[in-house]
Amino acid sequence: MEFEHVSVLLHECIDNLNIKPDGIYVDGTAGGGGHSYHIAERLTTGRLIAIDQDETAIAAATKRLEPFADRVTLVRSNFSNIENVCRDLGIEKIDGVLMDLGVSSYQLDTPERGFSYNADAPLDMRMDNRNPLTARRVVNEYSEAELRRVIFDFGEEKFGAKIAANIVKARTQAPIE
Repeated sequence: MEFEHVSVLLHECIDNLNIKPDGIYVDGTAGGGGHSYHIAERLTTGRLIAIDQDETAIAAATKRLEPFADRVTLVRSNFSNIENVCRDLGIEKIDGVLMDLGVSSYQLDTPERGFSYNADAPLDMRMDNRNPLTARRVVNEYSEAELRRVIFDFGEEKFGAKIAANIVKARTQAPIE
């Protein structure tokens, strides 16, 4: 699926990285490669490690970053693994890191990913489809206490207990799809 994407705060991010042409940079959330492209085009002998856990994002970034293949390494992983990724690539020091955290517009705009607010689609919500835990499984299998904790801790929702109770009640009638 082709889509037009505008990178968030592109110029501010790139300007504040103070990119050195021979530096080593990590884009921990490469997505479609928007920020990565502008980092890579400023490198000469430097290197960019572009990381994303979403296989669709890796495919899009690979295509977009093709003109800079000599200075870009794409890695399918979670940004939390930056240290291991760099170690595996023999990198001991980096000059800058960029992370555009959150759900991407592509994920929101692709109904089958299960993030959409506008489409009736299966509950998935996985950033990495290798992960077996889907949103459908969470809402249908987690205990009320587990749901309450997830909603409160990760959603910072003060009505987490009430929401969890209503989810448990609703799923007694039929699975939540």
